[in-house]
Amino acid sequence: MIAALLLAGAIAGDMPPRSVTVSTPRGEHRIAVRTDASGAPVVAAPQLITALDGSVKVTPEWADVTIAQQGFRFLLGAPLYLFNDKLQALAAPVMVSRDTLFLPFQFVAEVLPTFLSERYRYDRRNGRLVEDRSRLLAERGSGGRGGRLRAGHVVTVDAGHGGVDAGNPGMYFPRGVREKDITLKVALLLRDELRRRGVAVRMTRTTDTLIALGERGSYCSESCDLFVSLHVNALGRRPGFTEQRGFETYFLAEAKTEDAERVARMENDALRFETESDQAATLSGIDFIVKDLQLNEHLRESARLAELVQGGLGRVHTGPDLGVRQAGFMVLTTARRPAILVEMGYATNPRDARFMASAAGQRSIAASVADAVVEYLAEYERKTGGRADPGLSAR
Repeated sequence: MIAALLLAGAIAGDMPPRSVTVSTPRGEHRIAVRTDASGAPVVAAPQLITALDGSVKVTPEWADVTIAQQGFRFLLGAPLYLFNDKLQALAAPVMVSRDTLFLPFQFVAEVLPTFLSERYRYDRRNGRLVEDRSRLLAERGSGGRGGRLRAGHVVTVDAGHGGVDAGNPGMYFPRGVREKDITLKVALLLRDELRRRGVAVRMTRTTDTLIALGERGSYCSESCDLFVSLHVNALGRRPGFTEQRGFETYFLAEAKTEDAERVARMENDALRFETESDQAATLSGIDFIVKDLQLNEHLRESARLAELVQGGLGRVHTGPDLGVRQAGFMVLTTARRPAILVEMGYATNPRDARFMASAAGQRSIAASVADAVVEYLAEYERKTGGRADPGLSAR
């Protein structure tokens, strides 16, 4: 036991940071790293457990901490804990001071990344505990056998607007920032998140340039699985228009509400920046798709993808969940695979705008959408035995 304690102390001997950043799909939390009476680095358990969406129960002798549905039982006043009914050593004792439970910093830097490695990793250089659910989702998608998504998945990511088409003016974005800037930043982050999860990505644009609506969907053709278009919502000036906030995810079908029609008109207004030939091709495409909805084999899969994305955003977004909706978006007409359009929030609402313009908000949106895409692909593989191309029987 003494040897184990010495070993644990040696492992934890690196100089700890002054604070640790906990990064999850729900956002980021910075937690101060303090020292106990012996000089050992510790963190306040309530802050850490809240950031990790866990729970804690403290009795006179034990502190029971649950994180990611896994239980850790700490013996108060001792450098010991139980995990999976096995006694483990810590570099410092677990203490309660002024009614606050403090855990050794080693729990953040070593214990969680070791025992819950499928979910957490610790970036020692930057002092960050990062929650990465992609491997966990991939394993669930393979029936929990520790497998991965099949190789070769390709997702097209579309950053809405661009170039002379700035999108909506971004009333509450920082000066000079428009919708086209926010969609591009999130799209690039989403690309990186998907690639990190083993999914290949095709971008409609990576710079501030205009891509015709009718051409965007064509980036997702035979070799592509899914099409995801990112946008920012807005309302015209009217009484109370700055109070409306929230996020919603659309798939291509005839609009069922006036608000869905309004959003489609707003996004389709980008046609005015295109040539007459571009407009003609796009309009003929939407007429065909909407009329042929009964035969559109991707409709059900698009709706399922939208449902998963909406659910993922609900875990990280600061605004209300406005639900999955359908409307006639021209940008989705030429995608020959399941396709969705995400309205990430309202630029005409101060709180939504702050969230979308912040680096943390953009990262959490990108990570949650990436998780949803991986979950969809894993779910589809499970249903079809790994067959390629969602919604199709063959290429």
